[in-house]
Amino acid sequence: MSSVTATKRSGGTKSAAGPRPDHARRDHGAWFLVLPALIPILLLSVGPLLYGLALAFTDAQSGRTQATQWVGALNFQDLWHDTLFWDSFRIGLSWAVGVTAPQFLLALGLALLLNEKLRFRWLTRALAIIPWAMPEVVVGIMWRLVYNPDAGVLNETIRDLGLGDGRDWLTGLATALPAVILVGVWAGMPQTTVTLLAGLQNTPHELHEAAALDGAGAWRRFRTVTWPALRPVALAVTALNFIWNFNAFALVYVLTNGGPGGRTRLPMLFAYEEAFRYGQFGYAAAMGCVMVAVISVLLALHLVGRLKGEDQR
Repeated sequence: MSSVTATKRSGGTKSAAGPRPDHARRDHGAWFLVLPALIPILLLSVGPLLYGLALAFTDAQSGRTQATQWVGALNFQDLWHDTLFWDSFRIGLSWAVGVTAPQFLLALGLALLLNEKLRFRWLTRALAIIPWAMPEVVVGIMWRLVYNPDAGVLNETIRDLGLGDGRDWLTGLATALPAVILVGVWAGMPQTTVTLLAGLQNTPHELHEAAALDGAGAWRRFRTVTWPALRPVALAVTALNFIWNFNAFALVYVLTNGGPGGRTRLPMLFAYEEAFRYGQFGYAAAMGCVMVAVISVLLALHLVGRLKGEDQR
């Protein structure tokens, strides 16, 4: 009996020392299943990213007959002293914060409302995501009609209420950026609402009932029950919204094309103009590298904060 046991133990030790052939086949099979999704990512995301990184260290321009030369960090040195780029960077941060903060607050309120047992709740939820389903170009064209100084809905309403003659919202130096921010909030709020609503529905209802039995009011239940359960979802969606808004292009391009006087020229718009209007591909690639670096740092800080928060639980 001892020899049989020893044989079993030695056999078990031998099988644990190295991978079994069927495990190797499973690993190869898993790679074949991943390849159809991995190849488009490598070709359409990683490849252009590496090409843009290499292009940032050259003097690539459109329409030139000479060969592209390696210029090292010259584009980044010029970018460091380019006040127009840093102005666009400041405008981009203002835009991202100005859209993300009210977007989250309004979406949180709407998600709390849609989480209640209301009549026709299914219809309200369907209507709430309509702006999310619309392409950004269509949203931009629609809001240009709303902001039209002569026959726009907004100015017509102001005139009917006797509040004045209205104004040209998208070409005014003081009103262009707030007007565009309002459109960004309207267009992005449904996605945030759906995400927060999913987080609210995952909160155990028994906790709310127990807090209500203890005499906790609505605000105290939200602060002690709802928000702790919703915080991971809220932090994640806020970080993603900030990154998405900072990289915005199509909506602002359709609404103002960066005007008036560069008041709504976001970093993506500035890089686009340098590349496709002035043909400075190397310089525009350097701008893209700076924006990728900033977004990577913000994302790293967000992930570190998330990990610290999980360790403290």
